[in-house]
Amino acid sequence: MWVLGTRPGEGPYPKTHPHAHHAVQVTLSLRGWFTLETGDLEVSGPAAAVAADTEHAFQAEGAVAHLFIDPEGRTGRELQRVLFAGAPLVALPGLADLREQLLAVFDATRRKDETLIDLGRAVVAELVRDGERDLRPDARVRRMSTWAAARLDAPVSLADAAAHVGLSTGRARHLFVEQTGLPFRTHLLWQRLTRAVELFSSGTSLTDAAHGAGFSDSAHLSRTFRRMFGITADSLRVM
Repeated sequence: MWVLGTRPGEGPYPKTHPHAHHAVQVTLSLRGWFTLETGDLEVSGPAAAVAADTEHAFQAEGAVAHLFIDPEGRTGRELQRVLFAGAPLVALPGLADLREQLLAVFDATRRKDETLIDLGRAVVAELVRDGERDLRPDARVRRMSTWAAARLDAPVSLADAAAHVGLSTGRARHLFVEQTGLPFRTHLLWQRLTRAVELFSSGTSLTDAAHGAGFSDSAHLSRTFRRMFGITADSLRVM
């Protein structure tokens, strides 16, 4: 979960450049308003969701929470199935109580991140109920992803990931796209961005966060972040 916003009197947060990222995005207005748009759709708050890998732009004033949900996990796959049958950008009903709770906890003098995490999970639980089906990708794809995630501060290749699970490079490439909808290299980039944000949010400098996630330097991270999220890496208030 990320929160971004503007102070009273500053006006709207600048509209982002069109961008796409490998995550389901649930956006909640905590204070003020927001607008999300794709090429032919536009949705305003108080709550909306964007399907993974969908190019969109964003503008807001006040405080807004973004929840990014892994589209490959069981919950993420079910969330995509439930929310985006008709369009990749949708308004979400309800959630007023959870939005009020998020704002109250975030504004609290002694904020507890564990409470915010629980509330974020409660939002997802409100949107989708896990069924009995196992919606996770093939076990070999999950093992490749886990293996890569443990090595983000070093070079990672599809060939090495494939060898780790006993597959040829060609078969691994095909299976990864078949099961996740995107190439291994794109998935790896998403993992690196996620790791960089985790490091940055824990107090690490942008340069050290970039190196810890496998980017050559902070400029490389910033360029990639802007392409993925439409804003600069240091413009978010990370929680």
